[in-house]
Amino acid sequence: MKKIASIVLSAVMVMSLAACGSKAETPAETPAETPAEAPAETPAATGNLVIYCPHPLEFINPLVSEFETQSGIKVEVIAAGTGELLKRVESEAANPLGDIFWGGSLSTVKPVMNLFENYTSKNEEFIQEDFKNTEGPLTRFTDIPSVLMVNTNLIGDIEIKGYEDLLKPELKGKIAMADPSKSSSSYEHLINMLYAMGEGDPEKGWDYVDRFIQNLDGKLLSGSSAVYKGVADGEYVVGLTFEEGGAKYVADGAPAELIYMEEGVISKPDGVYIIKDAKNMVNAQAFIDFITSKEAQTIIVEQLNRRSVRTDVAAPGYMMAKEDMNIIYDDEDLVVENKNAWMEKFNDIFTNY
Repeated sequence: MKKIASIVLSAVMVMSLAACGSKAETPAETPAETPAEAPAETPAATGNLVIYCPHPLEFINPLVSEFETQSGIKVEVIAAGTGELLKRVESEAANPLGDIFWGGSLSTVKPVMNLFENYTSKNEEFIQEDFKNTEGPLTRFTDIPSVLMVNTNLIGDIEIKGYEDLLKPELKGKIAMADPSKSSSSYEHLINMLYAMGEGDPEKGWDYVDRFIQNLDGKLLSGSSAVYKGVADGEYVVGLTFEEGGAKYVADGAPAELIYMEEGVISKPDGVYIIKDAKNMVNAQAFIDFITSKEAQTIIVEQLNRRSVRTDVAAPGYMMAKEDMNIIYDDEDLVVENKNAWMEKFNDIFTNY
């Protein structure tokens, strides 16, 4: 039961699909109808849902397929990077062409929460206490630790237990990290290393970041997927990624191992959001309820190598138990406040080498 979700590359295509399902009216009945009034009937008439999503298609497709089967709603997926899609949502604020924004780390999305609608899932009672929707627009749907992914065929005698080991000279130029301005996973790793290596004070972590950047040897990859694919394919010895990216390879028997940094691991949920003034509001709410259901969360764990946010869906057995990690926490307000400054500082250091 595999149905490939369509990728819509043009806003015009999305609008035309919506229009195709609209209720037809004779000119005599609607002589004064304007284009601006037409979308009002879209949610009930079309049975469509437009999702903006930075996740890879292999993650999107099983869940979208199941949602379509259960609901009868036709889903159109527009796939691109987190930053690109957020800019799109912002630019379309006066006339939203998407209904759901699905993905992106909290640190990336929280500064623009005004772009999204308040909605509480009907499954909220089953969500872990730390992941409750207390903000209004923010529904958590998976729990994602930052990890290191190692190619076991290439690592040899090099021991890697955490961030400090990434400074070893023999790893220079062999570390995969994406540009944190383009990749949520890399930005979360920047936050993680600032807090872990600064022992709770991110300002004290910049000395480590400087030395780490030197060991990148001028290499930053274009996106998150390039990191775990680069490690799995043997282009790099180690990569900085989210658990999900590397877990798929471990589960499939690839020469890969996940390392949970001994200096500290920040594990954060990612979110799914309804775009403010979405034209297919009822369908968007149905998707939020679906993605937090036990059935969908079980698919996420058993097929898609992620941790559930529900209390009644356990993590896969091949992942480290959360209680065995050295879990540390950041100050979310401080992170949001300093995002631009930290990105500029990282870029300044990187361009100096």
